[in-house]
Amino acid sequence: MNPKTLLITGASRGIGAATARLAAARGWDVAINYTRDVAAAEAVAANVRAAGRRALVLRADIGVEAEVLALFAELDRAWGSPGGLGGLVNNAGVVDLPCRVEDMSAARIERMFAINVFGSMWCAREAVRRMSTKHGGKGGVIVNLSSAASRIGAAGQYVDYAAAKGAIDVFTLGLAREVATEGIRVNAVRPGIIETDIHASGGQPGRAAQMAPLVPMQRSGSADEVAQAIVWLLSDDSSYTTGSVVDVTGGR
Repeated sequence: MNPKTLLITGASRGIGAATARLAAARGWDVAINYTRDVAAAEAVAANVRAAGRRALVLRADIGVEAEVLALFAELDRAWGSPGGLGGLVNNAGVVDLPCRVEDMSAARIERMFAINVFGSMWCAREAVRRMSTKHGGKGGVIVNLSSAASRIGAAGQYVDYAAAKGAIDVFTLGLAREVATEGIRVNAVRPGIIETDIHASGGQPGRAAQMAPLVPMQRSGSADEVAQAIVWLLSDDSSYTTGSVVDVTGGR
């Protein structure tokens, strides 16, 4: 059995926080990464401990490689390496204000890819170094957070975000095949319109409700519903699933 120890990036709110709470209820110890809101991260840690599991709060900007390396070094000190990490959820991500491509600055595009793509790849790289049987690890599971925007394109809103999530889809498939014989499964979850704070950070706090009529199920989803898919992919119930992208979109 893989160690029941899990790192979730961007876990102080939204889908990351919901995943931390559900994973703890399913027997995982959880390392909670955050960037700014330590109080929110500590509140999630309290939820994990209330479920009888260990919690570790780790500050790092996932878009900065040096901070990712420092995060994993701290994780090693707390939980041991190799073999001390059983799961990674690459959840940290950003959107931006609605904008057409011709109006996007270099700084915006660089930030979008640094956090949504480079950070996920750096975290996955460090997880593989610890999980892979090739490196003396005991195996593990990686779940990447994509988005339905990777299929839709998000024209007139954030094509850069959609492109970043398209990169995550391809990265998931390639990495899954690369480490399939090393005890590691790699999958992705592609949420649709989900009621979380990320819409407010993109300047559209009411976006989930506004977009609900476009969803076949005629409603937005919840962070808890996405967490159910993530935790299933982390579990042994999905033991023959790798290289897959699971849509949680209400049919959109």
